[in-house]
Amino acid sequence: MTQRTRKLIGTIVLILFIAVYAMLAMAVAVVLQVNEASGLAELLYYVLAGLLWVIPAGALIWWMQKPD
Repeated sequence: MTQRTRKLIGTIVLILFIAVYAMLAMAVAVVLQVNEASGLAELLYYVLAGLLWVIPAGALIWWMQKPD
């Protein structure tokens, strides 16, 4: 598979992943009732949820950048 094809596939997968991840993070926040927790707990949840997507996205970007 060429790098150009991997970048096309990876871009589409990354956009879908981020959209699904955002919806999932919001659903988890509702189920855990994060908005009713203390301010610190709410902050920690949103910081963690806001940064956790970077790990799989980085792996996908690493795969997209592999040479032919």
